Amino acid sequence: MAYQCDLGHNQTVYLDNSGSQTIVTTASGSVGQQQQSSSRFETGAWTAPPEIYRTPGGIALKVQAQGGDRWIQIQGQSSKLSEASLSEASTIPLQEVSEVPGSSQEPMEPMQPMEPMQPMEPMQPMQPMKPMKMGNMEMNNNPMEMRMGNMKMTMGSSPQNTGSQRRFCSQCGSPVQAGDRFCGNCGHKLS
Repeated sequence: MAYQCDLGHNQTVYLDNSGSQTIVTTASGSVGQQQQSSSRFETGAWTAPPEIYRTPGGIALKVQAQGGDRWIQIQGQSSKLSEASLSEASTIPLQEVSEVPGSSQEPMEPMQPMEPMQPMEPMQPMQPMKPMKMGNMEMNNNPMEMRMGNMKMTMGSSPQNTGSQRRFCSQCGSPVQAGDRFCGNCGHKLS
């Protein structure tokens, strides 16, 4: 036989004895929110109905079993075996219930085997990026380079860039020689 105890503040404790185990289920909830937690303790078969007390330290549950009395401390949604002091304790009434909500004593039906999953098709390799053109600007991915008019910018090394680097005017983009101090096109002073 299972027992239920209303602790107030929308919290209920359910107690059950299954073989040699005591099952403590705490349930709390308000509108739109429900929580339930269960713990099992090896106490032995009950020899008398359980007793529950409100103490300054929380809720104390006394289980009388074949091996002697066992105490379970309940605080919020958790519970643990511990000794209890009944000074300043008050008894909380228990009610018998046919079963604990959310626990099913009926055996579950065996699951039907699932059909094996089909393997995924292998992914196709990515196609190389095609050159992009917008007006007089062109971009390539391999090697990473960008051209605009007569300017060219290359990132990384490529086999054709083994010679001397070309220089360009930072103002107008015209090609300049390594020794030039001024741009021959716009006259900008080169650094």
